[in-house]
Amino acid sequence: MSDEQQKAERHNQRMAKKKAIVDEKIQQAQKEQGVLIINTGNGKGKSSAAFGMVARALGHGMKVGIVQFIKGSYATGEEAFFRRFPDEVEYHVMGEGFTWETQDRERDIAAAEAAWEQAARMLSDPSYALVILDELNIVLKYKYLALETVLSALRQRPAMQHVVVTGRAAPEGLMEIADTVTEMGLLKHAFNSGIKAQPGVEL
Repeated sequence: MSDEQQKAERHNQRMAKKKAIVDEKIQQAQKEQGVLIINTGNGKGKSSAAFGMVARALGHGMKVGIVQFIKGSYATGEEAFFRRFPDEVEYHVMGEGFTWETQDRERDIAAAEAAWEQAARMLSDPSYALVILDELNIVLKYKYLALETVLSALRQRPAMQHVVVTGRAAPEGLMEIADTVTEMGLLKHAFNSGIKAQPGVEL
């Protein structure tokens, strides 16, 4: 048997073992339920990943609710796009900009509370198959909302409702009750090289 044939044989054996392991995991994962997903970390892509799930949900005919807690002082491509689907997507931009822009804690708290009213309504309504709570982690980090209030609503939401929470510095209590937590790391960012945020990339 030639070296190439031996490599091919070893590869086939490794893939067969891997397939058996994956097949066993798939066989064991039979529960169907709503999942709580946390996208956190300092890297780019937390909200982008959440909006990718919105597109996926729409492809399955699911109703989606979106509440953006911090962003709001500028227009974004995702908002412009998903507002084209008013029957399928309920979209609320409730923030007044990033905290360093407002520089007004009381105003930020009032905005967060108004946003939470919309979020809490969605979290109690089984017609929303997917709820995106964009930048909620930042709101919790600065204690604009009580963590236990949020955790209680998430625990009591409809059984098949999926929720995605984004933002840096996700609190430990939130990560503990989550089903999936992804921490996005920053290796390199164009902004640090003087390249401005651009439509279609950040906006």
